[in-house]
Amino acid sequence: MSEGTLYDKVWDRHKVTTLPTGQDQLFVGLHLIHEVTSPQAFGMLRERDLEVAFPELTHATVDHIVPTADQSRPYAEDAAEEMMTELEDNVREAGIEFSDPNSGDQGIVHVIGPEQGITQPGKTIVCGDSHTSTHGAFGALAFGIGTSQIRDVLATGTLAFEKQKVRKIQVDGELGEGVEAKDVILEIIRRLGTEGGVGYVYEYAGEAIENLGMEGRMSICNMSIEGGARAGYVNPDETTYEWMKETDYFRDNPEKFDELKPYWESIRSDADAEYDDVVTIDANELEPVVTWGTTPGQGIGIAEEIPAPEDLPEDKRDTARRAQEHMRVDPGETMDGYEIDVTFLGSCTNARLPDLRRAAEIVQGRQVHDDVRAMVVPGSQRVQEAAEAEGLKDIFEDAGFDWRNAGCSMCLGMNEDQLEGDEACASSSNRNFVGRQGSKDGRTILMNPQMVAAAAITGEVTDVRELKEVTTA
Repeated sequence: MSEGTLYDKVWDRHKVTTLPTGQDQLFVGLHLIHEVTSPQAFGMLRERDLEVAFPELTHATVDHIVPTADQSRPYAEDAAEEMMTELEDNVREAGIEFSDPNSGDQGIVHVIGPEQGITQPGKTIVCGDSHTSTHGAFGALAFGIGTSQIRDVLATGTLAFEKQKVRKIQVDGELGEGVEAKDVILEIIRRLGTEGGVGYVYEYAGEAIENLGMEGRMSICNMSIEGGARAGYVNPDETTYEWMKETDYFRDNPEKFDELKPYWESIRSDADAEYDDVVTIDANELEPVVTWGTTPGQGIGIAEEIPAPEDLPEDKRDTARRAQEHMRVDPGETMDGYEIDVTFLGSCTNARLPDLRRAAEIVQGRQVHDDVRAMVVPGSQRVQEAAEAEGLKDIFEDAGFDWRNAGCSMCLGMNEDQLEGDEACASSSNRNFVGRQGSKDGRTILMNPQMVAAAAITGEVTDVRELKEVTTA
């Protein structure tokens, strides 16, 4: 097993005891909750006459069902209003801090934690959402959990885990024009498979990772779960610390930053740390990656040909055939030129300010294709406010995009933002499963934000580097 990694160090410092099951009981440093997976857990507490053990280590927001067009109350959908009311009652009763839509701090749970500074290096973080791995970008151990586990954390502040192996993914070299963090993680999942990370956590390292801003690191850690890993993380460094200094938590409390930084430095993986596996990727060879199928692992470079099922490992052939039938693609084709009906720029993977900036650079001075329904959904109210102050909203709206309020939106289609019929969507989100965006016949193609912007303009999957060449010519 691994030794001397950040995973080992943070695990050991949060371990309470080893249980008779062989699992370790870990103390949870931050519990993030939202409106969809927490109501049942609070109900279980009430049934047992239990209280929330550490309300000060718990933080709530609303993101999955909140409307992004009209957020006036009561919400148009009864189920959404019921979940929102339940969350409001639960946090008020328990004394939990709540980033509600009236606070100016509401947003996707994996966006607001980092921007407020409650996500910190060296913490154990859990949330009833699979993409909790996002917070690993800060050098935290962050895990998605289920409803019964939410109950346990609320009641005890601890949770039982089985320790995983550690795979180091070394991404060396430099990312080229039009290639982003999203392409890195799609390439990793493509190479290792959607189940390749089962039994592992991923440590992302190397020059290409170190050169990313925190937003890019979050995008990569966010999709660790899509590769089957239990979590993913990046060792904290000066990029991390500069982010932390600017958050609410530390901006007015520099003494606290100075107090915690030595701990953050101490948890970095040792230079001679032992890993259970090491994978190396050359960033110089990467091009924009798009999915051709119905899992995040079914991806190719924009110029590559869609594989023939018979050329894939036997256990992947039937899945590939079904995916190609659903997506209406054929082996030997490329995804370049694939017609698009909808573009979605949003989600906990790619809805932060730098994501919107890069997309706006592609959009500026251009118009959305006549046959495309284009949508931008900022990841939080703070992102939305900052983007509007910079004029990004104007750029998108002038081009024909629909500018929405913060929320999960079309990533999972739990509100009114859904695909209709067999629409094809170029999406900056994290999952392209059948039915994921609200229609069982809908088709989702995952790609980076610049690529989404390019697809909105041309009406088809387009190599964004070609549009950049036109802009600079």
